[in-house]
Amino acid sequence: MSTENQPIVMLDLVGQYRRLQPEVDAAIASVLQAGDFIQGKSVKQFETDLADYLSVKHVVSCGNGTDALQLAFMALKLPKGSEVIIPSFAYAALAEVVLLLDLVPVYVEVDAHDYTMKVEEIEQQITPRTKVIAPVHLFGKLANMDSIMSIANKYNLYVIEDAAQAIGAYYQGAEYQGFAGTIGTLGTTSFFPSKNLGCFGDGGAVFCNDPILAGEIRQLANHGQSTKYIHDVVGVNSRLDTLQAAVLRVKLNYLNEFSFNRIKIALNYCSQLRDLEVTGQIRLPLTVDECNGLSHSLGIGGSGRRTSPGETEEGISVAVSGHVFHQFTLQVIAYEKRDALRQFLLDRGISTMVYYPLPLHRQKAYYQEVDLPGTERLCKSVLSIPICPELGENEQLRIITSIKDFFKSL
Repeated sequence: MSTENQPIVMLDLVGQYRRLQPEVDAAIASVLQAGDFIQGKSVKQFETDLADYLSVKHVVSCGNGTDALQLAFMALKLPKGSEVIIPSFAYAALAEVVLLLDLVPVYVEVDAHDYTMKVEEIEQQITPRTKVIAPVHLFGKLANMDSIMSIANKYNLYVIEDAAQAIGAYYQGAEYQGFAGTIGTLGTTSFFPSKNLGCFGDGGAVFCNDPILAGEIRQLANHGQSTKYIHDVVGVNSRLDTLQAAVLRVKLNYLNEFSFNRIKIALNYCSQLRDLEVTGQIRLPLTVDECNGLSHSLGIGGSGRRTSPGETEEGISVAVSGHVFHQFTLQVIAYEKRDALRQFLLDRGISTMVYYPLPLHRQKAYYQEVDLPGTERLCKSVLSIPICPELGENEQLRIITSIKDFFKSL
């Protein structure tokens, strides 16, 4: 059946399920047959599987990504009024948790190219009350962890990584190496269905290498209980459902494939839309040099297939990247045309999203009178286009052609 006029969604969760249906259904059925719906064996198995994948000592699962952030901050036992340096160009969960725990968010700009925390501004914001730097690995791109860890070590600060959009991304720095969420003091992630590793509901996890912190986080997530009905601290109730853990165990086996497909699509977009960047119409998330480096590191040839000896039997890259493209986000340079482009694409059946239309420091709930012009410009100019692993070549071509057609019509 022709897909020429079929709508193109941001994320084809149904298509992904159909492809994995036999394995997913079997995993769900095993939980139903065992009846271990709360803290069943699949939960512990998934934590172990994910810890092995990430090469981190401890994974503590929980109810959702926001709970993961809250548990991470609670475990540090920060004094009220402690300052936490965060980007303003991010989802609200991080600022929400900081304020709920009577801490103070200190907003900084993000880099206009890769959307991660602008490291040169961090040190300027440090005061005697600063306790944490909390980088967000936005859209799947890892922040500059070498610089962030250097600053944190210099001022004896904690680092909590928000890796909700970057699961599977690998940081290869001069001083630090590791998967997103495993380099700082603590890392957190979300398994919301739209994430690169998503379940069929809510879920989250905290990563760390410190056994004491891991034990405290596990206790906090279980009503503060050391043993059943013995409560040593005030905790919360935050559990990953056994059914969700079973689904995630299946999907974890495909995470490298998902990442590889996303990167291939991103490289195709950049290659085909580069002329619009050259003429000053848009800004792409990868430079030419970054595209070449990424293509080389993953061994992707002109056919889009791996050409290096690191290929698995299934032809899926076992390499990892510092960007796993949770979103492909471009910028419309004449930002007043951004919404017109969105409507043009929608009229052609192509979904898009704006992450994020209003920065945190301008939100009523999180308002601060700070000057972050770069962040505010990004909110006016960014546009995310579909990049899910199930996106076919014909659909990619429709998207690319439509974007070019819009700028031709101006």
